[in-house]
Amino acid sequence: MAFCTSESVNSNSHPGSSIGTEKAMAKANVSFWVQKEGNQPDLLCGRSADYMPTKGHFPILVCSTVVLGGLLRAFLKNSEVIVLTILSLVGFLIGQLAYNFVEMHQVVYPLLRTPSFSLYCYFSPLIIFMAALDVDFYILKNVFWQVVLTGLISFSTAFIVIGYVVLKFNKDSWDLQSCLLFSITLGITDPVHSVNSLKTIGISKMYTDIIRGESMIICGFTSIFFGVFRSNILSISSFRELHVIMGLSLDILGSIICGYWCARIIQFILTDLFSNTLTNIVLCISMVYLTFYIVEFLGMSGMVALVAVGLNLDSLSFKPRIELIITKFLIMFSCVYQHLIYTFFGIVIGCGEIKNFQFHTLVFMFILFATVNFVRLLTVVLVSPILRHSIYEYNWRWGIVIAWSGIKGVFSLLLAPDIHNLAEQKVESPQLFILYVQVISLMTMGINSYMMTYSARTLGLCAISLPRQMAMQNAIKHIQEIIQNRITLFKTEKILTNVNWTLVEEKTKIEYIIPFPHVSCDKKVKEESPTDEVLIEEARLHVAIIQMSSFEKQCNDGVLSVEAARTLIGATKSYCHIQGKFMSIYDVSAYVRARSWLMKFKNILTFLEYHKDKAPLSLYGNNKFLIFIYRIVFSEEFEYAGHIIGIMYIYPMIMHLWPMARELNVSALILVNYYFVFLYLLESTLKITILKSRYFHQHWNTLEFFIMLIGIVDIFCIYFVRLRPDHLVLIQFTVIIGYFRIIRFIPLIKVLIPLLMNIVDVQIKKRLSLMYSITKGYVKSQEDTKFLIKQISSRESINQKLYEILETNKRDAVKELGLIEHEGRDVVIALKTKQAIRNVIAKALKSLTFLWSRGIIDKHEGIEMNKVLLAKIKSLNNFPMAIPPPTPDKYLHNIIWLENKDVLIEFFKERAKLAYFDYGDVICKEGEMPQGIYLIISGMAILQSSPPTFGIDRSLSADRESTTRFTEYCTSGDIIGELSCLLKREIEYTAICETILQACFISLEDLYEGFDVFWPSLEYKIWLKLALSIAYQYFESSLIDEDLKFQKCVALNHAYVETLSSYNEMTIDNVNMKFVILVYGSVIDTKTEVPYLAPCILPKTCEQVQGTSDLSKLLVIQAPAPAKNNNNAKVMGWSPVVLLGAEQEWEGDRLTQQAQVWEPVFSQRPCALVDKKGPKGI
Repeated sequence: MAFCTSESVNSNSHPGSSIGTEKAMAKANVSFWVQKEGNQPDLLCGRSADYMPTKGHFPILVCSTVVLGGLLRAFLKNSEVIVLTILSLVGFLIGQLAYNFVEMHQVVYPLLRTPSFSLYCYFSPLIIFMAALDVDFYILKNVFWQVVLTGLISFSTAFIVIGYVVLKFNKDSWDLQSCLLFSITLGITDPVHSVNSLKTIGISKMYTDIIRGESMIICGFTSIFFGVFRSNILSISSFRELHVIMGLSLDILGSIICGYWCARIIQFILTDLFSNTLTNIVLCISMVYLTFYIVEFLGMSGMVALVAVGLNLDSLSFKPRIELIITKFLIMFSCVYQHLIYTFFGIVIGCGEIKNFQFHTLVFMFILFATVNFVRLLTVVLVSPILRHSIYEYNWRWGIVIAWSGIKGVFSLLLAPDIHNLAEQKVESPQLFILYVQVISLMTMGINSYMMTYSARTLGLCAISLPRQMAMQNAIKHIQEIIQNRITLFKTEKILTNVNWTLVEEKTKIEYIIPFPHVSCDKKVKEESPTDEVLIEEARLHVAIIQMSSFEKQCNDGVLSVEAARTLIGATKSYCHIQGKFMSIYDVSAYVRARSWLMKFKNILTFLEYHKDKAPLSLYGNNKFLIFIYRIVFSEEFEYAGHIIGIMYIYPMIMHLWPMARELNVSALILVNYYFVFLYLLESTLKITILKSRYFHQHWNTLEFFIMLIGIVDIFCIYFVRLRPDHLVLIQFTVIIGYFRIIRFIPLIKVLIPLLMNIVDVQIKKRLSLMYSITKGYVKSQEDTKFLIKQISSRESINQKLYEILETNKRDAVKELGLIEHEGRDVVIALKTKQAIRNVIAKALKSLTFLWSRGIIDKHEGIEMNKVLLAKIKSLNNFPMAIPPPTPDKYLHNIIWLENKDVLIEFFKERAKLAYFDYGDVICKEGEMPQGIYLIISGMAILQSSPPTFGIDRSLSADRESTTRFTEYCTSGDIIGELSCLLKREIEYTAICETILQACFISLEDLYEGFDVFWPSLEYKIWLKLALSIAYQYFESSLIDEDLKFQKCVALNHAYVETLSSYNEMTIDNVNMKFVILVYGSVIDTKTEVPYLAPCILPKTCEQVQGTSDLSKLLVIQAPAPAKNNNNAKVMGWSPVVLLGAEQEWEGDRLTQQAQVWEPVFSQRPCALVDKKGPKGI
């Protein structure tokens, strides 16, 4: 099948002479891949070759079109419609040249001979896949039915209205089928161009996805409709309702299923750790085309399948940074394809006769343009009640913008030739179908795109709200502070002393003008300050965005699994559209629809599980007969024989249920029934002989006994029927009893129950592991969000409210972590172990990258080592789902300040005791003196306290007084009471068991005995551990790039603890000390007399401090020592300290910026964050 049936010229006629019409094709090809014998494709328009076809120069035409399109895009930026218009006109001119000159006709002849469905298969797959990939599946899922109804209403309206207008006003004598096919083609909304103009002005993605989702539904439905016509060549009149409905349903469902599994295959390929970028791009594009062709070959819609593929892929389906590269390639191919399509169809139109283009053709174009926009407006009016009911932001302004979104594009153009191919009556000028569609496409691209952006700006829909402007101003201010701090840092470097810093400051000053300064159409609104409700709603959306970014980053870093990250992102987007809703961990659990049905199913299987009630052999004395029966009944062979009996009865049961076979084998079936009933009777007799009354304690034995009784009743019924063959009631009862023989297969379920239980256990463990990962990722996202609160809003009341919400949600999530860990300790241990392995390998990869970038390792060695590490990460996919928890004495190895040293562990192992607590038991009370420390082995405890004092006198912290009660949860591995034991002061919290709890208890006396034996290192290490914990708890954003592992701080002295008593002084060396963090007590700057209360980071301006509390503890983080030149040192002989310092220097830029940005905050407001943390470990 070529483009369409066509006109052709006599081989001896002049190109410009009149041409005769060839006989139209009887019917089109059944498939693109199969060409029937003798069915040569005709030309769409123009003339056939009156010369011997030779090797043409069509590839040159294609390359020239691509080059011309690229040059036009380079010179006419942001003017895609002008580029396509110019290419269409160039194509028309080439077509006219081909119509009049044989040389040019030879060039374009391969195009004219190309089947229209071929072009459709060449160009449409990649474009529709790119459009679907850009749609957010979770947003579309929230408004799925609204989008489906909008698409169906739009399709129906276009089908009726445009079809009527074409029939009424067209003078080209098109038949009814051609008019309706033309209306369907012109009703397609282009999924790419319909939202391009909206994306550039900051319109909400929800509305762009609604428009794009609607257009993809129309494209899919239209492709199915045309596919039915291509395969059957049916007329409109030959359709039947049932045929249409069944065909559409099978096409849609089958295509979606194929698309889903193809998406899973693509995702598996693209997430392979060993694949490179080029391989990913080639495989992705190849799989798109392969999916389309396979689905089309199977008789379904490749368009719908690719929409399903694109929707099921997201940023987590690719390796980090691969999605951006693939998207750029897709945009590039899509742009090239559009240039080729418009040029090719311009050539096709130009190959027709000019005399067919009359004044009415021009008038009809404007009628069609007006009709298309009227149809779009009518569709918006019809669907507005639906959208207004489901989307709280929707109003008449959005309706006006969406009304202009009916832009036509390449999909309408690719299907235009099929209007003539599938028509019942062929027309003289088939190129007019293409002409009308191409002109309307260009008109809507130009006019509708402009009107959409103009309407959105005029109606204030793309204006930035006041809360958003405030957030942007905060961000700009934050960036300016980073720049200024960087300049200040550079001024201290000797090599930059002769730099003109005035010019640097002038050139780096940011004067960013926020676009669209008008907030709304009403000037009064602009002048008003937003209320707290408005600001908190805007902040809620920012929090959701930050959380989704955190989930994606955790997934890319390997902290979260892809499934957990996708679940969290999906849940966030599902709750994001609910006004005033901050997503909690309970919302996520509801979104996941947790494991309750699995537990119920497991309980049912446990109830049905067969347990042998084995009696002791001594009960039978010396009775050899009973002992012999005992050994038979409780042997494995006896159980297997019972199962074999059930399996053997399958064939007789089939014959019994088959009437013809039953009539031919009545006597044989009766004898077989006697035999099997005898076997069931023998089995039950043997078991009852041995088990006696205990036989009926097992429900499976009761069932077997019931089967035996039914079998005996069945035998007697058959016997009585033979005696009374005329008794109708007896016969009916016997027939019913005969069907009860099917229950003889029920005992076979016993064999499947262990297998089902193993499967359910694995699924429960997977679900527990997933929920633990989800909850842990949620906790991390709450922590990440809290560091950015001040960047979200500048109003203190909003910041405080946000902090309270985030802290509450985090506390609830930590509680859920404890409950999950209590429920499946072995699963959580396996997950934590797997994560620890992943973190260690990730650190090794990071070090390898550093060594590679510095030239210490060459390229080949780096690639080989990288493969080894990636193979270890890939092997974690087969990591066991559960690891048995260690014995209580092994938990002493988890106490970090014991450093896994045998001498310390053995010392405390002899003195430690196991303590058990029930739900609700109080471990320790606030205000009591400590008895010792508790290392939680299993279970969870809740800590409740007043705000921690950090050893600060109440007179110095009067502004910190708060009645707020803090709550935190401790789970396996946490230690309760360390600080109180160190200070021998009252406990500052009450610890209550939330579950049954087991702990390892070390008394205060034994702890201080250890201090005396291992003085002074043990006490110092506990203080170092507590100092690091407090520093990370309050200043994680500033220390994010610091490697403050306890073991490294002890071994390399990267961080250490200084002690100050009252009136003692300490000098701060800002050159060698990167950070000085006050973690306990209070100090005063001896120069400025500014007091600092724990916890806070001392500013760089502080040179000497004096203790003002009885005891003050400062954590000093040293700056990395610069590597010294050593002529005798070899490159590979670097010490770990030097290498670590170099690596930290390599990564230290962002840390320096963060530290200097946060420094003014903590220096000016040292107590700002004190009341925002719980008392864990304090």
